[in-house]
Amino acid sequence: MKNSQRFAKVAIVPVLIACSAFASGENAAPDKSASATGGKKEYRFKVSRHASVTIDNQYGPILVKAGADKEVVVTALTNSDKVEIDEGKSGNRVGMTSHLLAGADSNSGRVEYEVLVPVDANVTLRSTSGQLHVERLRGDIQLESSSDIDVRDISSGHVHIKTLNGPVTLTNVRDGHIEITSVSGDVVLNSVNGPLVQVNSNSGKIRYDGDFGGGGDYNLTSHSGDIEATAPSYASIDVTARSEQGKVENDFSLQPKHTTFLMKAGSAFAGTMGEAASSVKLFSFSGKIHLKKR
Repeated sequence: MKNSQRFAKVAIVPVLIACSAFASGENAAPDKSASATGGKKEYRFKVSRHASVTIDNQYGPILVKAGADKEVVVTALTNSDKVEIDEGKSGNRVGMTSHLLAGADSNSGRVEYEVLVPVDANVTLRSTSGQLHVERLRGDIQLESSSDIDVRDISSGHVHIKTLNGPVTLTNVRDGHIEITSVSGDVVLNSVNGPLVQVNSNSGKIRYDGDFGGGGDYNLTSHSGDIEATAPSYASIDVTARSEQGKVENDFSLQPKHTTFLMKAGSAFAGTMGEAASSVKLFSFSGKIHLKKR
């Protein structure tokens, strides 16, 4: 009996040490399958409604999907022992960070994240070189990356995106408050609507294919990139389009309206269709603008 008690005490010691080392990671349960040269770990966190989940990853992709209620599950696959996963939970906030060690580079420091969150979670993702992919959520989303950003099947949330040269694609985003800032990456919006859809790009192209619904404000601006907006014949819009040095084209028969600037044929147009429920503004300095009828 005494031997059993001594064994139990010895067995408990490393557990207590591990718990203290991850005191900030309340409710985390890492998988033990990781090796000294990299591998896979799984972390689980119990959360309540509208949890906040933040992941910072220097190298590698982050994939986030809707999962079970009241639980965040993170699977992290590392390439080597040159990177560690710092994880923690405070209140209803979960944080994960890829911690690069001495000598780490884009290969040895790479981490691939797959994350399941409650559908109403608020998600913030940052990656220098990896793709960010988010789908089937209803919470607020903030994404920053120099690589590809793909968002799909989102409803009733705020979507804030910042990118340097990576392409941005939004698909089936409904009733969203959307703000996208891009330096040179192209932005593609498919079936996207909401009270605010705002895209600002320096040199990237902007392509919108939707119905401009929701009685929202749609502002698409690119300094030198082309803007192509496709809408159905029944679109209800109040549209203004202008390019200082580029060409503008319009496939719709618009009811004329007054503008605050001088209308110049071939470089600007303005007018309304239907009840003009949504405001559409298309601006470029030197890019081409085309409002197309589907």
